[in-house]
Parts: sequence; C-alpha cells; structure tokens
Amino acid sequence: MRWWMRIGALAATLIVASSASAETIDVNGVKRSYTAQLPGKKPAPLVVVLHGKTQRGADMIARTAWPQVAKREGLAVVFPDGLNHAWADARTKAGPTLRGPPEGTDDVAFIATLVEKLVADGTADAKRVYVTGISNGGAMAMTLVCARADLFAAGASAIMNLTDESAVTCHPSRPLPMLLMNGTADPLVPYAGGRGSSYFAADGFWSTEETLAFWRKLNGCEADDAASTELPDRNAADQSTVTRISSRCPQGHDVVLYRVNHGGHRMPGLSPDARFPRVAAGLLGPQNADIDGAETIWAFFSRFP
Repeated sequence: MRWWMRIGALAATLIVASSASAETIDVNGVKRSYTAQLPGKKPAPLVVVLHGKTQRGADMIARTAWPQVAKREGLAVVFPDGLNHAWADARTKAGPTLRGPPEGTDDVAFIATLVEKLVADGTADAKRVYVTGISNGGAMAMTLVCARADLFAAGASAIMNLTDESAVTCHPSRPLPMLLMNGTADPLVPYAGGRGSSYFAADGFWSTEETLAFWRKLNGCEADDAASTELPDRNAADQSTVTRISSRCPQGHDVVLYRVNHGGHRMPGLSPDARFPRVAAGLLGPQNADIDGAETIWAFFSRFP
C-alpha cells in the first residue's frame, strides 16, 4: 500500500474510532465493558467482533477494517472486552503461561445479554446478528454459535481450531453458516493440529481439516470440497497466498474455509495487525495482505439475513 494510502487509512480509522462509544453492562452482577459503533439508521445489521487473548476491543478497532466496513455498510458493530484480556470459551486448557478470565466467568451470558440489549433498544435487527473473532475470540465465536445459535445469522472464526472439549459441548439449536480462516504456518494453532511450535501454544487442537469437517457435518454438507479457488496473489511481499475452499451444503447452511498458505497466527488485512509488525512476524508468522479479513467476513455474512 502506498504511503499516502496508509496515511488515509490511519486517518479514517481515527475518525471512525472517535465516533465509537465505550459503555458498560451488568451481567450477573459483574460490570462488563464494550465499545459500540452505531449507524444513524436503525435497526441495522449487528456484528459482534471478539478480540484475541492479551487484547481488548480497542485493538480490533485500531487494527482491523471493521470500523471502515461498518461505516460504509451502515452496520452496528460492537467490540466487547474479555476479562483479563481473554474469553471463557469452551476450552479449559488455553496455554501454559497466559492468564485467562476469572473462574466462573460466563461470556456466553455476556454476549447474549449485549445482543439482546441492542435488539431491544432498536439498534440491531434481530434477524441480522453475526459473531466473529480471532484466536481466543475465534474460539469464543464458535462457542457462541454452539450455545446460542438462536441469536445469530452466521458466524466466523479466524486463526483457531476446535479441540475435543469444544467439540463435545457443541450442540447448536440450528445450523448456521460458518466461515473459517486459518494459516498453514501458524505457530500457536497449528493447521495440522496438535501443539504449535510457540512456547505459548496449547496442546490438543484439532486440525483445520477436522474442524472444517465438523462444521460440514453439523450443517448437513457433503464431506468433500465443492471447489478450491486460488485467490489472486496481490501482494507478493507477504510470503503467503490464499485458497478459498467451499462446501456442498443445503441452502443457507454454507461452510467455507479461507486457507492462508504459509500464513501465521495473524488476521489477513491491508494494514498491519500489530503495533510492531516485525516483532509480530517473528513471533506469530507472516500476515497475509492479499485479502482483508473484515471485508471477506462481511461479504460472507451479508449473504445471510
């Protein structure tokens, strides 16, 4: 991206971020925080964007294209904050040294209460609520699809796979369209499953292929790929490419995988997803710049009202 485009993108992010509001909500006696960016026209489609471990909602505002997508498309988008910068998803083993949320944290109740509040006050269209997240937030997005499919129209998980724990507890009340986006060189959540090469990696991950097969089965899809499409390599310097793998599913039960070939534990995007990109590349692997994660996920969500 040229320097003047980067400056323009940064300026747009700052303008949009300044229009968002930080708020709190009481959930089972615990004050929970979130930032909301709301459109002028309501009710609007609502996207819940969940950060990764060690992050906050503000990181998703500053380091993804969701604020720009929301402003352009007239979406309501909320960026909740996990307690201790983490989410209480269906897994109990989430890494050797990084602290999780306090014991007893009910993040399913938090997100459900938040969605129900925004629907009740006329902000969100109850038939067009979507959930997505990255890393720990991706695990939480899958947990929410499993536990409260009644609230959402579709889900998306980036740089995350299922585990035995998260799969055995997954019983959605109805099939939901699902998008996965994983890198084949991820040192934290290995594409092939097991334990990643990073010190901070947890063990027991399913492979992405097993995770894809799980969602296909839940949604009544056929077991094999419907089509694999190599997307244009728009940025040769990012050391990675993207393959889109679709599924043969009943109408409205779509399951799709964006495989980031040689991609790391990073959200694909046209702007850096970390404050120190070189440090992030050394710890987490390359960030793909052929597609933008938020744009790709919204293009998927928008098909399912």
